[in-house]
Amino acid sequence: YMSGFGNEFSSEDPRCPGALPEGQNNPQVCPYGLYAEQLSGSAFTCPRPANKRSWFYRILPSVKHKPFTPVPCGNLTENWNEVEPDPNQLRWMPFTIPKSTEKKVDFVAGLHTVCGAGDAKSRNGIGIHMYTCNTSMIDRCFNNSDGDFLIVPQQGEILITTEFGKMMVEPEEICVIQQGMRFSVDVFGETRGYILEVYGAHFELPDLGPIGANGLANPRDFLCPVAWYEDRKVATGYTVINKYQGKLFACQQDFSPFNVVAWHGNYTPYKYNLKNFMVINCVAFDHADPSIFTVLTAKSTRPGVAIADFVIFPPRWGVADHTFRPPYYHRNCMSEFMGLIKGHYEAKEEGFQPGGASLHSMMTPHGPDAECFEKNSTAELKPERVAEGTMAFMFESSFSMAVTKWGLQTCQRLDKNYYQCWEPLRSHFNPNWKPSKQQ
Repeated sequence: YMSGFGNEFSSEDPRCPGALPEGQNNPQVCPYGLYAEQLSGSAFTCPRPANKRSWFYRILPSVKHKPFTPVPCGNLTENWNEVEPDPNQLRWMPFTIPKSTEKKVDFVAGLHTVCGAGDAKSRNGIGIHMYTCNTSMIDRCFNNSDGDFLIVPQQGEILITTEFGKMMVEPEEICVIQQGMRFSVDVFGETRGYILEVYGAHFELPDLGPIGANGLANPRDFLCPVAWYEDRKVATGYTVINKYQGKLFACQQDFSPFNVVAWHGNYTPYKYNLKNFMVINCVAFDHADPSIFTVLTAKSTRPGVAIADFVIFPPRWGVADHTFRPPYYHRNCMSEFMGLIKGHYEAKEEGFQPGGASLHSMMTPHGPDAECFEKNSTAELKPERVAEGTMAFMFESSFSMAVTKWGLQTCQRLDKNYYQCWEPLRSHFNPNWKPSKQQ
C-alpha cells in the first residue's frame, strides 16, 4: 500500500518498469503500447484542492464493451416512496446471511437497501445498504456511476480488486470506493457489512478547528493500493455491472477490466483501520458532542452541515466528573443510523447486536434505555474504560431518510419491541427537593 489521504500518487506494476509516461499524461504512443485513459472525480474547473482525477495506462480501454442492458436490481433501490414514512425508533436484529449450501450469493447480488433519501439524477442524496454474501464475484465487476461507497465490513474479510490494485479489508477497517471505479469482491465464507453511499460529494477528513493540526483520523493512516494488472481474455464473457440512476445495467466484454499496468493521480480507492483513530474526549464534566468522533465527512453546500458523516465510538477512557456519562437523551435535526461491528454498545447493552442496526430519524427522541439510566445515575464516577472490546459506528445525515419496504418488511429483522426498552423509565421528580449544603 501507499499511505496518505488525497495524495498525488504514482504506481506501476513492477513487471513493467517505466510504464508511466514521463513528463506528460497522454503521449502519442504510451510505453508498452498501452492506452491512456483519465478517470475524473470532479469537474475540470473545480478549485485545485477539490480537483480529483487519475490517469490509467491500460492494456485495453474501458470503452471496449458491448451495450449496457437493464438487469434485475434485487433489493437495491432508490425508490424512497415504496411504503409510508415511519418516524418511530427502529432497530434491526442482525441481518441474515444466506447459507452457501442453499444459495450462492456474491457481493452485488447481496446488496440490500435499508434507507436513504435524495436523488442520484440530481447528484444530491444518500443510500444506506447492507451486503450479505457467501461467494466471490467470478468474472464480473461492479461500477457505481451514482456515487461513492463507504464499506464497513462486520463479518468476514473482503479482498477488493480495483483498477488501481488490490485491498484486503477486515472488520474494524473501512474502505471507500469512489464514483466510477470498477471493483470486484472476493469473500472467504459468510460475509456481512454496511455501506454508506453518497451521491453528490466525496468523503474528506473533517476540519479540526481548535483541536489543532493532529487528531481524529490522521491522513498518513489511510492506505491506497499499488498497481497490479491481469492481461486475461475471458472467452465466455466478463460482465461489468453498472449502477446508474438507481438501477442496475450489465454489459459484456471479453477481457478483464483490471488491466491497468500503471496509474497516477489523486482520485483513488482507499482503506483505513479504525483502531488508528485518535480519540478526543471530555476530561472535566459533561459531554463533547459526538462530532468529535467523525472519521470522514461528505460536506453539503451549507457550511458545517454534512450530507453524511461517518462517526465511530471506539474504546476510550471515561473520566468526566458530576456527569451522566452515557449518551444523553436527544432529539436531532439530523438522521442517525447506527451499526455495531463487535461488542456491546454502551447505551443499549441488550438488543443492539453486531450485524444489526438502528435508525433514529429526524427529531425522533432517543437515548439510553431504562437499565442504563438507572445504573449510571448512581454509579461511582471513577476513571473507567468505555466500550472496551466494542466498535460501534454511526452514519449521520442532514437528509430525512425513508426506510425501504425491504427494511421494514421483507427482511423480517425489524425488532418491533424496540420501544419497550424505554417503557420502564420512571419519574424521579421530587417537588420537595432542596440543595444540600455540600453543593
